[in-house]
Amino acid sequence: MDPGTAIALFFLAIFALVFLAMSIRVVREYERAVIFRFGRLLGAKGPGIFFVIPGIDQLVKVDLRIVTADVPEQRIITKDNVTVGVDAVVYYKVIDPVKAVTTIRNYHYAVIMLAQTTLRDIVGQVELDDLLTKRDEINKRLQEILDALTDPWGIKVTAVTIKEVKLPESMLRAMAKQAEAERWRRARIIEAEGERQAAKIMAEAAEFYEKHPAAMRLRELQTLVEIAKEKNLIVVAPHAYGVDYGEVVALARGVTKAK
Repeated sequence: MDPGTAIALFFLAIFALVFLAMSIRVVREYERAVIFRFGRLLGAKGPGIFFVIPGIDQLVKVDLRIVTADVPEQRIITKDNVTVGVDAVVYYKVIDPVKAVTTIRNYHYAVIMLAQTTLRDIVGQVELDDLLTKRDEINKRLQEILDALTDPWGIKVTAVTIKEVKLPESMLRAMAKQAEAERWRRARIIEAEGERQAAKIMAEAAEFYEKHPAAMRLRELQTLVEIAKEKNLIVVAPHAYGVDYGEVVALARGVTKAK
């Protein structure tokens, strides 16, 4: 073999190796490669290894994992004319990489913009109380609407979550007053119920003592014993229940009973 042929074969081998290296493509398990040849769609390939024609085939990698998209805070007027700030999080994933590439130019940006407008529409249709107490229902409605709208793009919206609802200061003060008034109302109701039950029990006790004077006497003596525990206290027992109490009982610390 002459030197010219050897040199030609050497450069041909180098070119073949470079061409082969440029032809080999590898995508991960969670990726797909959408391939175009001369501008025409060939389809999606992957995961694993595959070959393309360098300089002719063009590929676009698409991530199939769930993406977390933060929806910026939106100033929205609720159905009962209260201005609130609402932000949310959208969770979505690409289920059809060909549609995601060929149907819309930037599906991530489109999902965020669509989530913003849908959030404004839904929150504007509900009252403030429902927005604060029925977040699960609102989240589900948002998810269903966004999923239906993004389905032609090959995208599946798995969840939508409202992160925070910011209220104006005047509304926060009004809600605080309302909560305080509610707590006072419950306290008064509980206090009144306690008084009613105590009055009922005392009425039953009075009726029992009226029928049993001896029990009343024993109760009075027990009361005197409890009073006698106080320091430097003199108790005068009156005449009652047909018993002569014409005596002064000195019940104090260090003082004996005087007759």
